[in-house]
Amino acid sequence: MAHFYLVDGLTDAEAGSTVEVTGSEARHAVTVSRVRVGETLTLGNARGLVVHGEVTEAAPDRLVLLATRVLRHERPSTRLVLAQALAKGDRDELAVQAATELGVDEIVPWAAARSVSRWEGPKIAKGLTRWSSIVREATKQSIRPWAPEVTGLATTKELAARASRDLVLVLEPSADEALTAVDLTAGGAVPDRVVVVVGPEGGVSPAELLLLAEAGARAVRLGDAVLRTSTAGPAALSVLSARLGRW
Repeated sequence: MAHFYLVDGLTDAEAGSTVEVTGSEARHAVTVSRVRVGETLTLGNARGLVVHGEVTEAAPDRLVLLATRVLRHERPSTRLVLAQALAKGDRDELAVQAATELGVDEIVPWAAARSVSRWEGPKIAKGLTRWSSIVREATKQSIRPWAPEVTGLATTKELAARASRDLVLVLEPSADEALTAVDLTAGGAVPDRVVVVVGPEGGVSPAELLLLAEAGARAVRLGDAVLRTSTAGPAALSVLSARLGRW
């Protein structure tokens, strides 16, 4: 089983150096995963640095790794963004988890018109903390060098404003254009960001579709089937990852 732990304070390392892990990550490694001296681990800082090495000390509150291999990963040239509508139950959280595992670079919580779930007042901070926690755990599970960023809660107008600088694709089952047919190099080059907008259970409202379209966003469909809000985004990200050569 591969063990991957995130060390927020890790800024650099070289082969032959030691890296210290403390706090909750050390406690989880030693007391839950029962990591022992002599085992190999992978550490990262969620900002491109990944360190492989051997455990030389393993106490409940402190773990030390002797680095044997250090890798520095660059960010992808085109960032994939998921604008995920708030959804009832854990549908939006499932989308966030899967999207992180699949390589999304940014996640935008979206207060859509038809969202049953609402983040208001203190719920906004609570929701962002929850999504950030899901992202962190999914990053560790998938051993990702870069963790996606979770931005603040966005309105439809704020999403529409992104269409002036990003390629914004709104998933809509009735759209004429298929996602697989979208020209990602329109204008001569692949955009810096591709934003996938996913509506809630009731879909994107006609007024929202119009507002986004007028701003330059494009409605696209995935196929004949209507996917749940928890699976539509990850499915679209998979298609885009393959088309961009990330897979």
